[in-house]
Amino acid sequence: MIRLTGGEFNGRPLETPPHDRTRPTQARLRQALFNSLQLSIPDARVLDLFSGSGALAFEALSRGAAFAVAIEKDANTARIIERNAKTLKVVERVEIR
Repeated sequence: MIRLTGGEFNGRPLETPPHDRTRPTQARLRQALFNSLQLSIPDARVLDLFSGSGALAFEALSRGAAFAVAIEKDANTARIIERNAKTLKVVERVEIR
């Protein structure tokens, strides 16, 4: 389990895949990435490739992005993204492929 690092969902936990084939982006890296992009995030549409838990997509939504597309090859892992979207109540703002 990891936690979001900023914005509307700051500190909220995300479910992560139970296997070791997927490693979530570290909180420190996500924080640095979004701090450098902060002026571009509001109302943006974002793409999270190789999504895993969807942490990057949800971090962007938390910081004001309008919509996110999360792409994940593994069907079981994609279901985790769906559960995370439901938990955060952003189902209408994320498309999972």
